[in-house]
Amino acid sequence: EMEHENYTAVTEFVLLGLSQNHKLQMILLFFFLLLYMIILPGDVLIILTIWGNSQLQSPMYFFLANLAFLDICYCSVTPPEMLTDFFLQRKTISYSACMAQLFFLHFLGAAEAFLLMAMAYDRYVAICKPLQYTRLVNRGVCCALIGATWSGGFIHGIILFTLSIHLPLCGPNILDNFFCNIHQLVKLASANTYTVELLMFLNNGVLIVMCFTLLLISYTVVLLKFRTQSSKTKNKVASTCVSHIIVVFLMSSPAIYIYGLPFQAAPMEKVVAVFHTVIFPMTNPMIYTLRNKEIKGLMQKLVSKHLLWSGK
Repeated sequence: EMEHENYTAVTEFVLLGLSQNHKLQMILLFFFLLLYMIILPGDVLIILTIWGNSQLQSPMYFFLANLAFLDICYCSVTPPEMLTDFFLQRKTISYSACMAQLFFLHFLGAAEAFLLMAMAYDRYVAICKPLQYTRLVNRGVCCALIGATWSGGFIHGIILFTLSIHLPLCGPNILDNFFCNIHQLVKLASANTYTVELLMFLNNGVLIVMCFTLLLISYTVVLLKFRTQSSKTKNKVASTCVSHIIVVFLMSSPAIYIYGLPFQAAPMEKVVAVFHTVIFPMTNPMIYTLRNKEIKGLMQKLVSKHLLWSGK
């Protein structure tokens, strides 16, 4: 058996980043900073609008505020390191920072997948069982579901973290990515890690596919139930569910592409990872609100009120 000190022989990792071209790095830096400056304040505005208005106290908005908060947290894991690295010739990350990044990435990513399932449950009950809605989706149930999403995400993250810190890393330390990619850490392992790979795949790839399948089934059931209803009813259901379905596909498709196969390198994995860890999480809450006139109107009022107060 390998000694414990061999597991931590690698004290830092060299990240190759998104590109080695300096001009392209500066373009990407400008793009991501612009994205942050526009969308992150938007996510904060969604939370403030929902928390500050008695009209938006329904479970749907409660979950939306939690999604916006979760996405802000998720977008604070890999992008800061990535943006800092654009200025550095040699991009490195310490072993402990790498493990912490890996833990929070999977903890928050899994929590978001579970939260999307909670939101799907809310929409299913609201549309398919409207008379029982207040009993099946009351404040206590909502808080329990939120607690379950965070707890489930934490368990998922801690399992992958525990498996990762036991990888025998005492050889090469170069990661061809802009963050600590779990696939590449396994490849750097200096011993046979088939069992660890299998456990990671079951905890990651299988979980993602299961969540995606359940979400797809739930929204399909909702849409099929109303296929014979009037155009007005179908439009109302569609406007409610379409944004949910878009977010499910945006979050699940890249994750399945990256983690769906047991530790096989996927073409353009780095590009897909950018959308999965940076762009899509930031835009999720905005996708929900763009189709919702009520929350858009209240957000505009809040901004106008703040600007008026600042002017005075």
